[in-house]
Amino acid sequence: MARRSDLTTFEFNPAKFRELIVYIAQQCADDPTFGAVKLNKILFYADISAYRELQQPITGASYRKLSEGPAPKQLVEARESLVDAGRVTIQERPHFGLPQQRLVVERSAVLDLSLFTERELELVDEVIEFFWRKSAREVSDYSLREPGWIMMDELEEIPYQAAHLSAEPLDQETELRAREVGREFLRQRGVHV
Repeated sequence: MARRSDLTTFEFNPAKFRELIVYIAQQCADDPTFGAVKLNKILFYADISAYRELQQPITGASYRKLSEGPAPKQLVEARESLVDAGRVTIQERPHFGLPQQRLVVERSAVLDLSLFTERELELVDEVIEFFWRKSAREVSDYSLREPGWIMMDELEEIPYQAAHLSAEPLDQETELRAREVGREFLRQRGVHV
């Protein structure tokens, strides 16, 4: 069997990504701390957890390094598509004095769980449970310790392979090598670095 490159990329599945967004919003309906930041992190950790365990992410979304932690590049377009289709609404409300953008699933929305394996949904549920009732700040701070986020520059894509790195502090030589690997990943994807 041929060995995959250390910098394998995965095909993005937009339908599965949209369904996962709706599923997460539905599962988090009773979590008062659920908002846009938490949605980003649950999506990231669901895909990363699946990659770690199943050697393949759930959606194949591309996650970028943002100041508040990893975020899927495809989220805005997917969210707008779901709003346009009448499956979700975005409600902005105050939460501890700050605006919270909350995705709310419409009652008429039908969820297609046939796109997911049982284990994929279990992994998503485990991530949701881990972050349940944690504030956006707590969830964001947790993600800032993620090796893939640490090793990339702002707005760069975080390679799934970074999921296998340790969150322990890196020595300077290892950090430089990690950055080289990240840049090579981007070069292979046609991104000029």
